Amino acid sequence: MLTPSVISTVTAAFLASFVEVVEAFTIVLAVGLTRSWRPALLGAGYALALLVVLVLIFGPLFALIPLHVLQFVVGVLLLLFGMRWLRKAILRSAGFIPLHDEALAYAKETDLLKRQAMDKRADHLAMLAAFKAVLLEGVEVVFIVIAVGTAHGLTFYAGVGALAAVVLVLIIGALVHKPLTQVPENALKFAVGLMLTAFGIFWTGEGLGADWPGADLMLLGLLIVLGGFSALAVRLKRKTRDQGAK
Repeated sequence: MLTPSVISTVTAAFLASFVEVVEAFTIVLAVGLTRSWRPALLGAGYALALLVVLVLIFGPLFALIPLHVLQFVVGVLLLLFGMRWLRKAILRSAGFIPLHDEALAYAKETDLLKRQAMDKRADHLAMLAAFKAVLLEGVEVVFIVIAVGTAHGLTFYAGVGALAAVVLVLIIGALVHKPLTQVPENALKFAVGLMLTAFGIFWTGEGLGADWPGADLMLLGLLIVLGGFSALAVRLKRKTRDQGAK
């Protein structure tokens, strides 16, 4: 049944994973096209294998934690994580920090790989670059999937959302064979920040024993309120920036 919790869980996992996979894809693509696909795919493969091991080790441990404690802990972590994403998205929208540029990230990684081309460890360094990119972004994906799915037993749905994002990025990447510069990353990060923060507030409240009006529908209310405050924050920050520029 597609309840508000299921829809929100799938959407949050999909959007967050899409952003992270795009960033990892940029580095792997740079390694593959600049050096060769062997170290790129090996590095990515080793990182994915390590992520699977981490999930198999730590995933079952959550089942041992009492539900209300789990909801509170996951809620607080999601709140902190979501507010970090939201804060950066607000500052980017207001022009205080630059937007993430996949083309620039690709150019920097390509330049670094070219400068390492004469190094005897060039293949090893290239593989390490792909490994680090996939592992770092993958850890965030795993955290988000477990966090948004575990508290209400929706890990399967969160996993489906994340897997759909991975498949979509790989299909698009295979077709265009270049960095995905047209992806509106800040808009996606803004949406993810809002959703993770809403989840964090909701589950922290549940962990503390709160009885939310409307049950899962309260998530939509939290999203609307947070969206309004965030839009106001962007306007105020832009006004502050414009006044400082005069």
